[in-house]
Amino acid sequence: MIKCYNFDIVCQEIPDQITLALNISGCPHHCVGCHSPWLWRDEGVPLDEHFLSLLIGKYSSGITCVCFMGGDQAPQQVNSLAAFVKSRHPELKTAWYSGDEEIPKSITVKNFDYIKIGPYIAEKGGLRSATTNQKFFIVEKDGRLTQYHFSPKNSF
Repeated sequence: MIKCYNFDIVCQEIPDQITLALNISGCPHHCVGCHSPWLWRDEGVPLDEHFLSLLIGKYSSGITCVCFMGGDQAPQQVNSLAAFVKSRHPELKTAWYSGDEEIPKSITVKNFDYIKIGPYIAEKGGLRSATTNQKFFIVEKDGRLTQYHFSPKNSF
C-alpha cells in the first residue's frame, strides 16, 4: 500500500493546472541531491480511494488536476488511483511524477493526462534545465505521448 506523506495545492508542477499534489513516501530511488529525502521513508496515511475521495471533495472547487508525486515502488496502485480519479471526476486531469527512467509497461497511460519520468541527476538539473534527463509528456486522447519542454519562457 502506498502512503501519502503530505499534499499541497500547487501551480508549478503541471502546465496551466491548479494541482492537488500528493507526495508519496517510500521512494526507492534515493537520488543524490533529492529535494525531498524524507520521502524515502515509508511514512504517512495509506493512499487509497477513500482518502483520495476525501481530499478531492475538500478541494474540488479549487483544483483542476491530481498529481501523484512518486509511487514508483507500486506503479499498479498509482495507475489504479488515476483510473479511479478519471472515472469519478472526469473534470479533473491526472498526472504522475515518476523517478523511473521509463514508463512501466504495466500501467495504462490513458489513465493520465501528464507523465514525468526520470530520476533527478543534480548535474543535469530538473525539468527547466536544457540538459535535464527528465522528460515530461502530455498524454494525447489516443494514448500517444507528446514531450513538453519546460523552459524559463514557459509561463503557467
